[in-house]
Amino acid sequence: MSKIKAILFDKDGTLIDFEATWGPVNQQIGLLAAEGDLNLSKIILEHCGVDTETGRTRAESPLAIAAADEIAVALMNAGSRLSKVKLLKGLHNLFATAAHQAVPICDLKSVLKLLQDNGLKLGVASSDSAEAVAATLNQLGISDFFDFQCGYDSGFGPKPQPGMINGFCSQLGLQPDQVMMVGDSTHDLAMGKAAGAGLCVGVLSGTGTRSTLEPLADVLIASIADLPALLGVKHS
Repeated sequence: MSKIKAILFDKDGTLIDFEATWGPVNQQIGLLAAEGDLNLSKIILEHCGVDTETGRTRAESPLAIAAADEIAVALMNAGSRLSKVKLLKGLHNLFATAAHQAVPICDLKSVLKLLQDNGLKLGVASSDSAEAVAATLNQLGISDFFDFQCGYDSGFGPKPQPGMINGFCSQLGLQPDQVMMVGDSTHDLAMGKAAGAGLCVGVLSGTGTRSTLEPLADVLIASIADLPALLGVKHS
């Protein structure tokens, strides 16, 4: 633990409550893709990862972990008759909505301030767009805590490739083994492993489950509220 100098966070399910934030948006995505047809919307959502009985998003499904391009393709494969261009335009608008109604997973300001006060550098790496990442962090009032922000379109490549961690390290002058990767999906943890991150921490606060995360996680915690205790950081 003493070697860790920085933490790179996933966004959805890690910093923000996935179901509270994205559950309503996913329903709108289904209606968008189905052009308002409720029956087709249910079929599309089920195919793309939403359990239509519970409304929850399944771990490792397109709507849980994929970037906009991949979601658009999944929607088309599930039966949407819209073009990829139209789907991407609609997704972009809906993702902006999600950014402005983001629900924090815990008291983020307190947790992030404690980590920062103990000398840790912080970053965010998301499969959402860079614009949506910035809007979400601004909406939650936590943007200033982060030394690095990136999305799937920031030029570092998508998860689970190591580019986002490498970009974080390059910007801050760190080595990958000095970085802790924290996320709620196998994409997050696999990215950490691919980059040689010092520690890969899975959180059970998002769509990932113990069974999906355990094979790749060095540590599993309930949420990022447990990070200070894990790192042994204390109030100054």
